[in-house]
Amino acid sequence: MRGARIHITGVVQGVGMRPFVYREAVARGISGWVLNAGDGVHVEAWAADAAALDAFVGALSANAPAAAKVENVSVTPLEGEGPRAQDGHDRPSGFRIVASEDQTAHTTLVSPDIATCPDCVHELFDPTDRRFHYPFINCTNCGPRFTIIRDLPYDRPKTSMAAFPMCPRCAREYADPADRRFHAQPDACFTCGPHLTWREEASTGSGDEPRVPAVGATCEESDAIIGRCAHLLAAGSIVAIKGLGGFHLACNAGNDAAVRELRRRKRRSNKPLAVMMRTLDEVRGVCKVDDAEAALLTGSVRPIVLLRRRVQMGSEPTGDGPEPMLAEAVAWNLPELGVMLPHTPLQHLLLAACGERGVHALVMTSGNLSEEPIEVDDELAWEHLVASGIADALLGNDRAILSRYDDSVVRIVAGEPLPVRRARGFAPMPLSLPACPARTGSDPFVPGAAPVVLACGSEQKATIALTREVDDGKAQCFLSQHIGDVENGETFSAWTEARARLQSLFDLTPTALACDLHPGYLPSQWAREQARKQGLPLIEVQHHHAHIASVLAEHNEPGPVVGIALDGTGAGTDGTVWGGEILVADLAGFERTTHLATWRLPGGAASVRDARRNAYALLMAHGLLDHAGAASLLERMDEPTRKVTATMVERGINSPLTSSMGRFLDALAALLGIRDQATYEGEPAIQLEAAAWRAAIRSQAAGITLPLRGGVLDPAPLLRAVLDGIAAGADPNLLAWQAHDAVATGFADAAINIARERRLDTVALSGGCFMNRLLLCRMWRLLEQRGLRALVPHTVPVNDGCIAYGQAAVARARGI
Repeated sequence: MRGARIHITGVVQGVGMRPFVYREAVARGISGWVLNAGDGVHVEAWAADAAALDAFVGALSANAPAAAKVENVSVTPLEGEGPRAQDGHDRPSGFRIVASEDQTAHTTLVSPDIATCPDCVHELFDPTDRRFHYPFINCTNCGPRFTIIRDLPYDRPKTSMAAFPMCPRCAREYADPADRRFHAQPDACFTCGPHLTWREEASTGSGDEPRVPAVGATCEESDAIIGRCAHLLAAGSIVAIKGLGGFHLACNAGNDAAVRELRRRKRRSNKPLAVMMRTLDEVRGVCKVDDAEAALLTGSVRPIVLLRRRVQMGSEPTGDGPEPMLAEAVAWNLPELGVMLPHTPLQHLLLAACGERGVHALVMTSGNLSEEPIEVDDELAWEHLVASGIADALLGNDRAILSRYDDSVVRIVAGEPLPVRRARGFAPMPLSLPACPARTGSDPFVPGAAPVVLACGSEQKATIALTREVDDGKAQCFLSQHIGDVENGETFSAWTEARARLQSLFDLTPTALACDLHPGYLPSQWAREQARKQGLPLIEVQHHHAHIASVLAEHNEPGPVVGIALDGTGAGTDGTVWGGEILVADLAGFERTTHLATWRLPGGAASVRDARRNAYALLMAHGLLDHAGAASLLERMDEPTRKVTATMVERGINSPLTSSMGRFLDALAALLGIRDQATYEGEPAIQLEAAAWRAAIRSQAAGITLPLRGGVLDPAPLLRAVLDGIAAGADPNLLAWQAHDAVATGFADAAINIARERRLDTVALSGGCFMNRLLLCRMWRLLEQRGLRALVPHTVPVNDGCIAYGQAAVARARGI
């Protein structure tokens, strides 16, 4: 007989790999066994026919389950007369799935959570199916994965499903290779699995409603809970609802009073809210949806997708399609709307129940107070979300969430995905890191001796990265889910929890640390302290270099390239606050060649919140306060504020110099009277972009420039032209468009000149300002029209969510 020992690596656990291998083996008459281990899936296969064995090996990657990502199939020929069990004892012919082992190193990859598959959705609404309306229905092809796993290998005893022993019927399905739930670890039903729980404030009901059970132990009880939740949502209440990675706060997206009340209670006055709709047709009723966006909305991840709105919020249905009316307060006047479709069985059931009551869309925002971590524990969620007065009721369950995950957010630009927030469904899928010359060659790879970099990321939109070396000098980078802004004890605890989780699950102990240059960031302070205590190498990476390095790493581009980094805040090497930068960079280092002219930011964070002060200081720096176009801005500032601002700028009191493009766009928004105060990060700049999209003639040339003078981009001509327009009574929307065009053209022209001088052909774009679709598309187009390659990230966010990935790439390139 022909035999082979096969090792399959990649995302091969929690995706139905073992039952798939079993079925392929049986179909080809292969004998042997398959098991999960910490380093992947191991197979021993024997066949009398060499062709059958070869076909079996080929099928392992060619026909793998849709949720699997097979990275490598290594085959070692075996000598002998036939199959032996994994424990060494002879076994009869046939193929078996044997018990998992965890003696090997934890080098396998864990599947993210997978949205409910079509087969399970069909069963969910089939009255003849035994899992009819079961809110936790799943199979090998879908359901929770990373959010319920404790350890590798991925088996039920090592998940939060260990608390739910399978009933005989589920156990038979689990053990039947022909069943779709064969070795589906979260397999369960009403008899043996998790159940919904319900609690509401006594003041919520009118007193005459039927009693709702506290636990949905049967289909009837579960339906009663879902019905009560839908009733409250239709009546304008706010409900905390447990999802895969944490709680959502939900309300009727068509009820303006309910949405405004949710904003008041959550302390989120203006930031746009995401909505969940039941079907793609309903989404198309309010948004333009292209093929790539439709694929994201209906795929196995089901993130929030930022879509271009077709009708204004609060407008009446047009009558040409199923167009649910959405409240104005959902996203105010912004041109995009964040939309997702149901990704859990409970969400499918709840949206169906709400639809019966005339509610076609729900606001589904993270279950937390603004700037705090999302809640994952039922008791704490009751305390923090309901007892505190944010929600009126809590729809929970008795299955523990072991990893805190927000919803992912993605935008499609020019047909390609641009992540905004990388979390549920994507993290912690590993990213590749380029080969480092110092680690390539003939030296064998020695597990355990290779460096492990822990990159601590930034403070805003924080993520964490851990590296693991692989063959040929390359590495994997495990980038954590979006954690949030690490500015207080609660979010730093969530950051610490995520770091410990990654280290434990993948059995990685850092041998080097990387962090941001900024002295005040909590993750950077932690890294410096740990480096001192443990004697570990510490690599401090300049913020904008990390931005550009993340693009280089993703595209496997060694550099050097011209890098345009535009964002809000980044500590520069000269002690100023950078953010409008053109670098020439590779992974190991960079040169700052060009930047936006600096001005003072009075009060630092105070000017971030109050864009008027920022605009006043910017005009002051360029001698434009006396321009007639500045009158409106000055009128909106009282005299004491103007005097204090001027004194701070003149004397340099708590007024750091900045070249920040984010702050420059904020200032333009205040100057044009579009937005003076920021109630969330970047709000004035976001409103400036919305105004530009409203311009009647978007392609009109304005003659506004951002000229380059000795390596500095001078904004004075742009500011003067905007002031002239204000004084002449020009449309602020058109001025906003023209300012965007001037910024895009000025930076693109400067980058093109540098590329010519350095004989480079590639420009990398990164930084939070490229969340601005208008700015990104305009600059991208200008660069490519001039024959340059414009690289943007597609697997990590363009904002600070990419910083940890960039830090890891820089640390490895520097030879740590």
